Amino acid sequence: MDARIREHAEIIANHSVDLQEGDNVVVDAHPVAEDLVVALHEVIGDHGANPITTSQRTGKRQQRAFLRAADPEFETPEHELALIENTDVYIAIRASDNVTQTSDVEPETQAAYQQAHQPILEERLSTRWCLTQFPAPANAQLAEMSTEGYENFVWDAVNKDWDEQREHQANMVEIMDSAEEIRIVSGDTTDVTMSIDGNPTLNDYGEHNLPGGEVFTAPEPDSVEGEVLFDMPLYHQGREITDVYLEFEGGEVVSHSAEKNEDVLTEVLETDAGARRLGELGIGMNRDIDQFTYNMLFDEKMGDTVHMAVGRAYNDTVGEGNEANDSAVHVDMIVDMSEDSFIEVDGEVVQRDGTFRFEDGFDE
Repeated sequence: MDARIREHAEIIANHSVDLQEGDNVVVDAHPVAEDLVVALHEVIGDHGANPITTSQRTGKRQQRAFLRAADPEFETPEHELALIENTDVYIAIRASDNVTQTSDVEPETQAAYQQAHQPILEERLSTRWCLTQFPAPANAQLAEMSTEGYENFVWDAVNKDWDEQREHQANMVEIMDSAEEIRIVSGDTTDVTMSIDGNPTLNDYGEHNLPGGEVFTAPEPDSVEGEVLFDMPLYHQGREITDVYLEFEGGEVVSHSAEKNEDVLTEVLETDAGARRLGELGIGMNRDIDQFTYNMLFDEKMGDTVHMAVGRAYNDTVGEGNEANDSAVHVDMIVDMSEDSFIEVDGEVVQRDGTFRFEDGFDE
């Protein structure tokens, strides 16, 4: 086994989820990630914890079969909820043998399934959880990389000094944490403002998401005004969506379009009332993620990007007394900030063309 896989497993256990003796651990992984699952079981055994492996969340082939056969009037599966209610640590490993496996499942069916699983998602978020990536060949193919090249890319981004990354990102946390308003401008297609007054900014340095590499917060749901062109594509429900355009008034999406698979975007926005509002604003800061790979776990962390998510806000990013946007979905979309772009915090430019004011090369 590649030594980097064992290192990956140890970072998950010791850094991301703080694994303890006696913990009940669910490892949710596609079979193609077996090497990392095996390494995790070794580490879990070293810690005296109790593992169980499922492919409920990431086994897309059986999920496709179920969703195509089932009546889309879903109810929350109580046995699955009971499993998570008795779980201390939840580890989800992304990996696939076919990244478009669910592309022929109707978007409304997938949206209904997500809504029924909302209580399970909320319960998972109450555990010590981590979402990470195993470099499977299908994911390498999606990234247009060789398998070996993708392995190097993933483990360079994952197996790193996370304390150093935390210190770098703390500069932006300090700027945003006391801020009232943020404005994002990119070219002549994106100019959007939002209030983050009273909402804490979190420093993601490889705890819940591995790799980490962003700082993020929640906008006040009714405060978002303006327009955004998300010029980097995303995969959702096994489909590629490109050039997503959203126009906001009073915090709500009042107009939207996409160059490709606009119907999928429409289904996302129609999931529930909260799906038409922003739940997250994130600033990418991981310089080791230096190329786009069609994988949001990595792409949203790129240093020259900003991402926004329609849907659910994370509770930890909502200040006491502030409104938390609630939804069954949380869909991230990315704006390239490397050229003709800036981030403005309370009227002061803090990033221009991808360079932060606390980095060398910032142009006053």
